[in-house]
Amino acid sequence: MLYFINQKGPFTEGIFGKSPSIKSCRALKKKLNCGDTVNLNEEPILVIASVLKDFLRNIQGSIFSASLYDKWLDVIDQGEEEDKITATQRLLDQLPRANVVFLRYLFAVLYNIEQHSSSNQMTAYNLSVCITPSMLCLSNSGSSENFTKQISFIQFLIENCLKIFGEDITCLFGETSVSSDNSDITDITDNSEKVAGSFPMSQFFTSGDQSIGVLASASVRLLCLGWPFCILAACGSFLLWRFLTLCGIV
Repeated sequence: MLYFINQKGPFTEGIFGKSPSIKSCRALKKKLNCGDTVNLNEEPILVIASVLKDFLRNIQGSIFSASLYDKWLDVIDQGEEEDKITATQRLLDQLPRANVVFLRYLFAVLYNIEQHSSSNQMTAYNLSVCITPSMLCLSNSGSSENFTKQISFIQFLIENCLKIFGEDITCLFGETSVSSDNSDITDITDNSEKVAGSFPMSQFFTSGDQSIGVLASASVRLLCLGWPFCILAACGSFLLWRFLTLCGIV
């Protein structure tokens, strides 16, 4: 999913902002949860982006970890930009490595989209407004002041992600973006279909205990292959690692 958003999102007006068909989103999530083979190249990019936001929203405690919530918001109160970058990197060091790996891929996508804002109208600020509620909002953090800080923090991450995560994040997907009317994206789709056809996911995943720790770094390889990571986020770590082992990834 991240791969396809990285490819088509930069040239899709209102990516992450426009609301796609609820019916289409439910249909895609149902196919993913049932373990069906899904050709993401045939799915509308706005639907894929919406399902990604739904995945982020359903990570218990958020990808940034609820225990660090106040510290993330305090970053915005740091004086100089370099101080903010240093504070952010120190907090990243306190997250599970899997979370950091996932965030690198995610912000590589957001940065790529922001770099094409003249085409998609999604500046760093607009992106942060649209995606922050799925990434950093906790149920007990509803004040307008906190929401403003949350938006400012995510905007800061997008604008400074090369300094925070390293300039090599621009190469994580191996290719540059293509125009949204170019459907010639086949390699990753083909690979994901082969793997999806080999193992019935419904045998290995459950809707049980949600845990941020299940975002193991090995699963990032599945994310880039278009795998249903909305399922990976919700399953128990034992089942996830069992599945990854069967796939020969770990």
